[in-house]
Amino acid sequence: MVLRMDSTVLKLRDDDTLWAVMASLGKRHRVAEVFRNRDAAQRDMAWRTEQVRSYADFLRRQGQPVPNYTVAPIRRADLPRSWQPLPALGFLRGQWV
Repeated sequence: MVLRMDSTVLKLRDDDTLWAVMASLGKRHRVAEVFRNRDAAQRDMAWRTEQVRSYADFLRRQGQPVPNYTVAPIRRADLPRSWQPLPALGFLRGQWV
């Protein structure tokens, strides 16, 4: 839906739109966490990135890829029923899959 107010166009989001922190490891992508607003998702992405940065050298020495985090909109209906948040350092304990 689009509203026009004083030459400003406002797009209304569906109520089921959330902001996801997406974790990428190689060609695989997973939803690490979801939030109602973009600011909270960006804060979580920054925190996760900082946590991973601490272990980046270790991962490279072990020949493991370093996860990359991004923020993207996602619909609630697009989340798998069994989805659970991904721990920031879960990949160190084999919790990626």
